[in-house]
Amino acid sequence: MKTAIVSVDQSTVGLAKAQKLAQEKQVAITTIHADLADFAIAPQAWDGIVSIFCHLPSELRIKVYRQAVQGLKPNGVFVLESFAPEQLQYDTGGPKNLDMLPSLSTLQQELADLQWEIARGVERDLNEGRFHDGKAAVIQILGRK
Repeated sequence: MKTAIVSVDQSTVGLAKAQKLAQEKQVAITTIHADLADFAIAPQAWDGIVSIFCHLPSELRIKVYRQAVQGLKPNGVFVLESFAPEQLQYDTGGPKNLDMLPSLSTLQQELADLQWEIARGVERDLNEGRFHDGKAAVIQILGRK
């Protein structure tokens, strides 16, 4: 069975970086340039959905995460890492708008149809470029449908 990896982002720069990294690692990916406000996640179509530092206004986040959970096949996984509200204390990246920094309990409510394998808030060191370097407050989730 062939594994299909699809990356959806509104940033063409981010998608180009993903393609370059995939080539370096000899992995084939498909990239889709789209705004998540307009992107439809097909129901029960995905073995896994990953959201890494994808910060959305709460109204859109609720809609997208609802679609993401519905988009997972049975036993599919949802992986998330995002900045936590406490990130506002640090100058290491992330949005400055509290509405785009949900708490762990908020995310657990929004993703309530998942079974939690990991659901935690942690402080960790970032080393991801000039604007994302140093201590950060993040939420990490691994949920299974």
